Amino acid sequence: MLTVHTEKHRLRASKTELYGGVLVPPFECPERVEIVMNRIQEVGLGEVIGPDSFGLDPIRRIHQPDFLDFLANCWSEWQAAGFKGEAIAPNWPARRMVQRPPNHIDGKIGYYALATETSISEGTWEAALASAEVALTARRKISEGARSAFALCRPPGHHATYDMYGGYCFLNNVAIAAQAWLVEGAERIAILDVDFHHGNGTQDIFYERDDVLFLSLHGEPENAFPYFLGYANETGSGKGEGYNVNYPLPENTGFERWSECLEDACKRISRYAPDALIVSLGVDTYKEDPISFFKLDSDDYLTYGERIGKLGLPTLFCFEGGYAVQQVGINAVNVLEGFEQA
Repeated sequence: MLTVHTEKHRLRASKTELYGGVLVPPFECPERVEIVMNRIQEVGLGEVIGPDSFGLDPIRRIHQPDFLDFLANCWSEWQAAGFKGEAIAPNWPARRMVQRPPNHIDGKIGYYALATETSISEGTWEAALASAEVALTARRKISEGARSAFALCRPPGHHATYDMYGGYCFLNNVAIAAQAWLVEGAERIAILDVDFHHGNGTQDIFYERDDVLFLSLHGEPENAFPYFLGYANETGSGKGEGYNVNYPLPENTGFERWSECLEDACKRISRYAPDALIVSLGVDTYKEDPISFFKLDSDDYLTYGERIGKLGLPTLFCFEGGYAVQQVGINAVNVLEGFEQA
């Protein structure tokens, strides 16, 4: 399987994350990608290439112009304001407040943030752009005839909405790739999100559309980030009614129950008959992940990768979460190897 990767992911090297009331080294760190790359090379998964340049047009089809301007200028504005640490949102336009971006960066960052754990640092914008280009390049290789490809995206993307960042995500890589397929002439795209955390950004972007079927297996939002989206009764709106499917699952969910939901999702995908499938590949469902509560074992990733492969669809895998750093390479590559064995 072809992998698309860029060293520009290292430009996203924040030092702080707000977790449990203290600033800690971020769980989403450059080492995650290095370990996945080492595993790809160890097993001989296939060719590794760098991304092409696509400009901003494919990104503007998903994200609002003012949001992109904010991301591009946040770090310089933060520094110009005299702040010494990394950029972290201190406030939000909460309920019954005016929903309008302030001019000062201290307020503006809160307007565009959906959570406070994700700091913005030097190089974040450049890394996010490169991550989107990794996804777009892998998608194009499939469009040109490859059965599958792995976009080793970092930063991840599935929490980013069309106008908000958070959950370590700035640009929604899978949404950008899906829209590129549709612009190219595809009629239907399915997105399967297997990350532990609900893909709230992807859901939000496509919630009123029927040309993208979105399915997400994740920790129940009562007890897991992003908390305020991902319930089973969220099924789409307007034209999108019935094209959004959530599988919220409780603490200590093991592979037997998880795989039942995957099987249902795969059957729905088959009935939808998409032109292509995009998988938001998060491996934070692993039993030892430090910020999740599912109980999958490493061998389970081989099994479910094979099930996805049996769908027989052109498939783009985009890397999302997974924070048990020493196992993230084995688990991510197991999915890809299982897919190829189907």
